[in-house]
Amino acid sequence: MELTVIGCSGSVAGPDGPASCYLLRAEQDGRWWQIVLDLGSGALGGLQRHIDPLTLDAVVLSHLHPDHCLDLTGLHVMWTHHPVMHPLGRLPVYGPTGTAERLARAHGVDAAKPVEDAFDVRAVSCRQEFRVGPFSVLPILVNHPVTAFGYRVTCAGATVAYTGDTDACPELSPLMADADLVLADSAFVEGRESASGVHLSGRRAAQAAVAAGGVQRLMLTHIPPWTNPDVCRAEAAEVWPGEVEVAESNRVYLIGSPS
Repeated sequence: MELTVIGCSGSVAGPDGPASCYLLRAEQDGRWWQIVLDLGSGALGGLQRHIDPLTLDAVVLSHLHPDHCLDLTGLHVMWTHHPVMHPLGRLPVYGPTGTAERLARAHGVDAAKPVEDAFDVRAVSCRQEFRVGPFSVLPILVNHPVTAFGYRVTCAGATVAYTGDTDACPELSPLMADADLVLADSAFVEGRESASGVHLSGRRAAQAAVAAGGVQRLMLTHIPPWTNPDVCRAEAAEVWPGEVEVAESNRVYLIGSPS
């Protein structure tokens, strides 16, 4: 399984890349399957550096804040108006209940404009696994001011655990346990932000990964442009026993071993 970080800037697009978007690719039955976890502000442009977005097999949304879903409005335009490429059928879009209505509000101007002509919007439920080609995707409800899910994505025996946006919560243990790679929200800095129930810090992300057990790699993400990533890395390194990685836009990572 390949992970390409399309965008990893927290809360807003940053000078070095878009907001949240992670492309997962795997080969099966003679073709590449491709899904993205989130498609936040600026991500559609970055995605085109790596694949044709009209070849996506699914979009999976962690929650409905703009930095995680807004570029679906642009993808809708591409899906319906591209003069040459005409996708067959509607694109599956998985997300919290209310995803179709949220996208319609973002897409319309004078009034909400439905997007179901291009998107097959499917509500996810906590612990209700679904499949997209070779990918098995397990949503787990996490701790954020709006309904938000983390996802365990497993393919060919390798697992990526993506926290989405969350603060510390018991659900992070089943989300992260034994994952080959944990992509962990690290938007807050200890002692700087006092709000609870919003985001992890580097320290809290590392604590959750250690508590879950069996995690092979910890990668911090969703760090906003106003935060030095080295601060988050240093916080996590006080807890995490191995190397602390920081997500970088346009980097490709191999998850698991080649078959």
